Amino acid sequence: MADHNAAARVRSGHSYFIWPGIVTVLGLALGGAIGYAYTGTVAGFLEFLFICSVLAVLEISLSFDNAIVNANKLKTMRPEWQRRFLTWGILIAVFGMRIVFPLLVVCIAARIGPIDAVVLAASEPQRYSALMEEAHLPITAFGGTFLMMVALSFFCDADKDVHWFGWLERRLTGSGGLRSGEVLLTLVVITVFSRLLGPDKADTFLYCAVLGLITFLLVEALGTIIDKQSTTTAAAQGGLGAFLYLEVLDASFSFDGVIGAFALSTNLFIIAIGLGIGAMYVRSMTIFLVDRGTLSEYRFLEHGAFYAIFLLAIIMFAQSIVHVPEVITGLIGAAIILFALYRSLKEKRDR
Repeated sequence: MADHNAAARVRSGHSYFIWPGIVTVLGLALGGAIGYAYTGTVAGFLEFLFICSVLAVLEISLSFDNAIVNANKLKTMRPEWQRRFLTWGILIAVFGMRIVFPLLVVCIAARIGPIDAVVLAASEPQRYSALMEEAHLPITAFGGTFLMMVALSFFCDADKDVHWFGWLERRLTGSGGLRSGEVLLTLVVITVFSRLLGPDKADTFLYCAVLGLITFLLVEALGTIIDKQSTTTAAAQGGLGAFLYLEVLDASFSFDGVIGAFALSTNLFIIAIGLGIGAMYVRSMTIFLVDRGTLSEYRFLEHGAFYAIFLLAIIMFAQSIVHVPEVITGLIGAAIILFALYRSLKEKRDR
């Protein structure tokens, strides 16, 4: 592991983003070609190319905190599993969450088969978008709960000894000794938001939120069991268990971006291209943060990411009541992380 990191650090920072750059060029060209095929005009080509670019930027802005949290987990994984996360993981992220997931939602909502869902996405994008919007409430309840558990598990960790806002974090760390502190806090938040919804929505919200909580606990338990296997297995020591946890975490982050993308385009293929480009950059940023040891060098950067995740979970819950523009979500997360970076630099100078 040490040799791998040492070798990685001598690489140019640009080398981490070679593949994302290639995917960007190919993706934008494909997006423009789809626009030309739909409209038969150069204006259509440029419009679809622009939408792909905006979607890629949206994905990066919404997921920078995801990259930091991924790096926190990834640094404990063996080099081969880091590579698998970058290769297998990107396939799951792009094809699984940006293509299969929206199709699966429409299949369930419209009670149609996968092939019919693809045909619907290609021929009736407006109806496809409407079906995705109908699934917004259960998706935000599930994803918001999962992300809230991710954030609170960090702050309620009894072994956590570095605090940014000490007056708050020390109290949360103390509750971690109960091992149910984060679960209790999450259930309180879920209950509050369910009370703000009408009776026709509250049951669905609660059901999907509890499913998100159960999923987090199951994934965490499964990862622990797998990674406690004998060191002779490929799954042990930061292997398969951590990989599964990261993939579910990625999926939860993707919910907001996928749903929000339909505000910019109702074309499934353009959405998949744009968000897929962004996902490539997020993956590369994750590897960059691990190889360069950025999280250990800037001690509050990780805290900022988890605060951003907590606020993202709150925003996802709030979206069950009011619409929150995705640009606001992205800007809030970026602002928190930039402030955490500033505080880290200041703390580093004062040491």
